[in-house]
Amino acid sequence: MTQDAPWWKSGIIYQIYPRSFQDSTGSGVGDLNGITSRLPHVARLGADAIWISPIYPSPMKDGGYDISDYTGIEPLFGTLDDFERLTDEAHRLGLRVLLDYVPAHSSDAHPWFKDSRSARDSLKRDWYIWRDAGPDGGPPNNWISEFGGPAWSWDDTTGQYYLHIYAREQPALNWRNPDVAEAMLAAMETWYERGVDGFRVDAVEHLTPDAKLRDNPTNPDWHPKEGPARSLFRTFTSHQPEVFPHVRAMRRVAERHGGKLLVGEAYGNLDEVMLYYGADLDGFQLPFNFQLINAPWHPRGIADFIDWYEALIPPGGWPNWVLGNHDRDRIATRVGNGQARVAKMLLLTLRGTPTLWQGDELGMLNEAVPDHMLQDPWAINNPGTGIGRDPVRVPLPWDDGPGRGFTTGEPFLPMSTVPSVAEQDDDPDSMLTFVRALIALRRAEPALSTGSYARIHADDSVLAYARDAEGKRLAIALNFTDTTQPLPVRGTARLSTIQDRDLRNITELRPDEGVILDL
Repeated sequence: MTQDAPWWKSGIIYQIYPRSFQDSTGSGVGDLNGITSRLPHVARLGADAIWISPIYPSPMKDGGYDISDYTGIEPLFGTLDDFERLTDEAHRLGLRVLLDYVPAHSSDAHPWFKDSRSARDSLKRDWYIWRDAGPDGGPPNNWISEFGGPAWSWDDTTGQYYLHIYAREQPALNWRNPDVAEAMLAAMETWYERGVDGFRVDAVEHLTPDAKLRDNPTNPDWHPKEGPARSLFRTFTSHQPEVFPHVRAMRRVAERHGGKLLVGEAYGNLDEVMLYYGADLDGFQLPFNFQLINAPWHPRGIADFIDWYEALIPPGGWPNWVLGNHDRDRIATRVGNGQARVAKMLLLTLRGTPTLWQGDELGMLNEAVPDHMLQDPWAINNPGTGIGRDPVRVPLPWDDGPGRGFTTGEPFLPMSTVPSVAEQDDDPDSMLTFVRALIALRRAEPALSTGSYARIHADDSVLAYARDAEGKRLAIALNFTDTTQPLPVRGTARLSTIQDRDLRNITELRPDEGVILDL
C-alpha cells in the first residue's frame, strides 16, 4: 500500500445513530451537540471517521430516513451552526465526517411531494412514481413494502397510487426524471461544500425499480417470521440496470470535491454487490459487504465466505466488513457474549475497511422495548412477529448516574443494560479496553490494516489466517467454540481476547479465545 493511498483503505468507520448517542438538552433524544461532546470517545477508540445517520428535517416516521429537506438540519438535533461546530471538532480530532444520503425516497412532508400530489398536471408530478389502479381496482402490481403491506398507497386527491418501497410516508423518488437526479446531486454538493468527507448511500438498490412494474416472483421458502416483504423475491424492485449510471454520477460529484468517500448500502448477493464498484471502479469505493452479518457463526463457513468475497472483488477494488448496524441484531446477541470478542477480532483484522456500530465497543445487546415505546414502523406494522430495529437502537450508557449519562430527561427508548463507558473505561478486562487495544495494534501494524490475506486453517472449531505487509507476517487464530482447541499456528502472541492471559508460549486456544501472533 503506497503512502498516498486514501485514508479509508487503512481506516475504521464508526457509525453514530444520533437519536441514541448523546442528548445535550434533556429531551430524551440525542443531538448534534451531544455528538460533539462525545467525539473524544470515538477518537480515543482509534476510529478514523464517523458516519452519522440522518440529521435532516424529518417527521421521524422512520427514525429520520423520511426526509423533508435534504440540505437542512432537523431542529430536534440542532442547527447548521451546531453541525459546523461538530465538523470542526471532528476534524480537529482527526476524524472524518460521513453523512447518510437517502436518495431513493423522501418524506411525504417534503415540498416536492406536496407539490407532486396536488394535481396530476403538477410540475413535480413526475418527480415521484404515480400509477393508475390495477384492473381489479387495487394496487398496480404485487410489490410489497419492506415494512409490510402493499408498496403502493392510494391518493384521493388525484385518484392514483404512489410507490413507496418503505413506509407509506416515504414516497419513492423518480430517478428516471433528470430533474430529480440533478436536484439530489445538488444536495450532495451542498454538504461537500459544508465540509463533509463523504456519504453512506442508503438503500441504493431500490433507486430505479422496474419501469414496466412487473410483478415480483413468489419466494417458495418464505416463513412468516421473516415478515411479509420476504414472501416475494425483489427481482423487479432491486438492482435494476438503470441504477448504475446514477451511482457513477454520484462518484463524479465526489471526485470533483477531492475524492470524497462513498459507501453504498445495497443489500443483495455478492455478485450483485460487486456491480456497485463500477466496471472501471467508477462506482462506490466501498459497496457494503454484509456477509458477516448474514453468515452462520461457523469458522469453516466464514472462511469460505471470505475466500469467495476476496475472489469476487474487482482488480483494484478494496474490501470492507461490518458486523452490525442500526438495522440488524447486535453481534453480541447473535453470537453470544462469549464469542463477542472473537467477532471483534475477526472484524478488525480482516483485509479491508471495517465499520463499527456504536456501542459494539461496549458489548451492547439487543434490549427489550415495550410496545408503548416502539419507534420503528417495521415493528409497529408487524405486531407479534418480533420484527423490529428498536432493540439495537437503544441509547449508549455513558455513566451510572441518572439517565446513565445519556440524558437528564426520559430516554426515547429504554437504556442499555451493559456496563457504562465510565465503568469500562479503566477496567483492564472490559470490552472497551479490549477493543481499544485491538485497534491500537491494528494501527501499529500495517499488516493488519492494509496487508494481504491468506487462509491458514479452518475446521468446525477454529479459523486461522495470515496478514502480510512490509516483510511482516501476523496470524490470527479464532476459537469459535466454548472448549479448548489446539492452536493451528505457532508464533509470539501479541494480543488475546482474554485480557489477563499470559502471552508467553501459548500452545492452545482457550474457550472463546482469539489471539494475534507474530510469525
